[in-house]
Amino acid sequence: MSDEPARTCDLYLISPLDVGGDFPERLARALDAAPVAAFQLRVKDLDQHEAARLAEPLQAICAERDVAFIVNDSIALAKRLGADGVHLGQSDGTVDEARRALGREAQIGVTCHDSRHLAMEAGEAGADYVAFGAFFPTTTKTVEHHAEPELLTWWQTLFEIPCVAIGGITPGNCGALAKAGADFLAVSGAVWNGDEAAAVKAFREAIDAALA
Repeated sequence: MSDEPARTCDLYLISPLDVGGDFPERLARALDAAPVAAFQLRVKDLDQHEAARLAEPLQAICAERDVAFIVNDSIALAKRLGADGVHLGQSDGTVDEARRALGREAQIGVTCHDSRHLAMEAGEAGADYVAFGAFFPTTTKTVEHHAEPELLTWWQTLFEIPCVAIGGITPGNCGALAKAGADFLAVSGAVWNGDEAAAVKAFREAIDAALA
């Protein structure tokens, strides 16, 4: 028998670009289908006022379910909303800037692509998690970097900070990433491009099966 704790891997939902219309109802359905750790608001080319208006019901849905509400790219919007954290791309400001604006309790994540160097820098700067990817082809955004599952294993072996896998992840391919060492799987299209509740359930079943 090993004394090591059982590996866990949680879902981290990323919004589609359009979060208007019936999206709040869809988010509630997804979060009620199976456990989800975090939700990231990812909207582009909206002024902050409009983004905040769209965020309000989504943030409430997450709060009711104890799901972390993370804002993509914008430290200013995260501060305005009192969000649980912010996810920074490599050109979205520094961990230190985010920490000063959002406080010690905020969850700050950093996109590190396929780079061990960027991940170590983020960890040293005080990031709460690092995100690697894309692991698979994705239509959600343009892929410039391709990461291999071994990167997750390397990180998990050496560092305590959680790692997130992102990019083209589906219920059919997520098991290998969970096994390799991902603490979280960031998913978007595979959930929102169909029945969100069924997709979240399928992800949870696939992850549990991979780690059993």
